[in-house]
Formats: sequence, C-alpha cells, structure tokens
Amino acid sequence: MPLRNAIMLRGGLLAGLWLVLSDFALSGLIIGMPAVAAATALSLRLLPAASGRRPWRGVPLLPRFVWRSLLGGLDVARRALDPRLPLSPGWRTLPRTLSPGGGFLIGTQHSLMPGTLVAGTRRGQYLVHLLDDRQPIAAPLREEEDRLSRALEKPS
Repeated sequence: MPLRNAIMLRGGLLAGLWLVLSDFALSGLIIGMPAVAAATALSLRLLPAASGRRPWRGVPLLPRFVWRSLLGGLDVARRALDPRLPLSPGWRTLPRTLSPGGGFLIGTQHSLMPGTLVAGTRRGQYLVHLLDDRQPIAAPLREEEDRLSRALEKPS
C-alpha cells in the first residue's frame, strides 16, 4: 500500500476512534489531532506501509481479545474480593519470538490474561508480572504469539 494511502487509512481510523472516545466533542480535537498524528506515525514505524502484511487478518482475533479482557477483569476482581486474598505475586522472563511491533501487540493482548501484565521487554525477553506465580504462563504466551503470527504473517 502506498504511504499516502496508509497515512489516510490509519489516520482516518484513529481519528474516528478518537471521536468515539471523546463522545464526538469538537473541543477534543485540540488534543485529538496531535494524538492521532503521533499514533499514525508510530503505527507506520511499527508496521511500515509497504510491509506486505495484511492486518485485517487480525480481525478474527478481536472476539478472543474481548473475551480475555472480560475474564482478566473478573479474575482480578475475584482475587481482590476474596477474604483469603489468593495472591503469590512474582516476575518471570519469557523469550520473545516476534518483531518489536508484534511483541508490543502480544504484550498488550497477553496483559489481559487473568493475573498477568507484560511490563516490557529486555534483550529479546518479555518481562511478565504475575498475581500468582504458580500459574502456567509460557505455553499460553507461546500460543498467543503463534496465533498472532499466523494472522499477520506476510503473504508468500
């Protein structure tokens, strides 16, 4: 996709999202326009326009993303309201196999897994905070990376 088309498409989608989030208040455009410009530039840096990738193939991942978000919120609420406070917090490092942009996406998505937060990456590894360090994390993270890779892979 030519750069101009990518800027218009991404900028338009982000501007539409901003308008929805700001309840279509025109006064929000003072902050919204620079935010949209910055987000568009960042998206082009993380996923260049001429990459040949097909991001719309990620749309089937959205229902899972929403479902996991709901489950994650319910899990945290359950832990917070449980009088026994079933917590055993800890940190783990797990290898990252995706590009930095893909790693950011998977980190954001995986943070919705109940009781986890991908706090960043360092030297090709995810830094993951867990509310319960006894929970399995490596296999679900690898599964999510594989799912995202298949959805966004370059055409051959």
